[in-house]
Amino acid sequence: MAFSGNFMCTSFKVELMKAVHNFTTGTGDTFKLALYDNGASFTAATTAYTSSNEVGNSGTYSAGGGALTNVTPTSSGTTAFTDFADLSFTSATITAYGALIYNDTAAGNPSVCVLDFGGAKTSTSGTFTIIFPTADSTSAIIRIA
Repeated sequence: MAFSGNFMCTSFKVELMKAVHNFTTGTGDTFKLALYDNGASFTAATTAYTSSNEVGNSGTYSAGGGALTNVTPTSSGTTAFTDFADLSFTSATITAYGALIYNDTAAGNPSVCVLDFGGAKTSTSGTFTIIFPTADSTSAIIRIA
């Protein structure tokens, strides 16, 4: 398997300090999630969206992936966090091994994080859903402690 874990991209951490990403609901940047086959090779060093090894168009899934709905950043204790609403692609035949969340608004489509599904996840003429964890300081998809 080409995916080897979940990573918050190192370039994303630097770009946060340069104010490249805005996660504010409604007025912030557009973030997308693209799905990939087993030929994709992403690590913490991944810097941007690529169409190489992206799954093919099917149902409501198309190249570049789907737009995510942001959960406005907040904090609990000393941890700041943000998350996204679950994302579904309908009438889709997809086999994906992982995904990349990236900023579709910023120049160059910079990466945010790599998601490893731990193996093939498949839908056949059905709904392929990405279920995000609870938006809290211990589970949210993006946390800074």
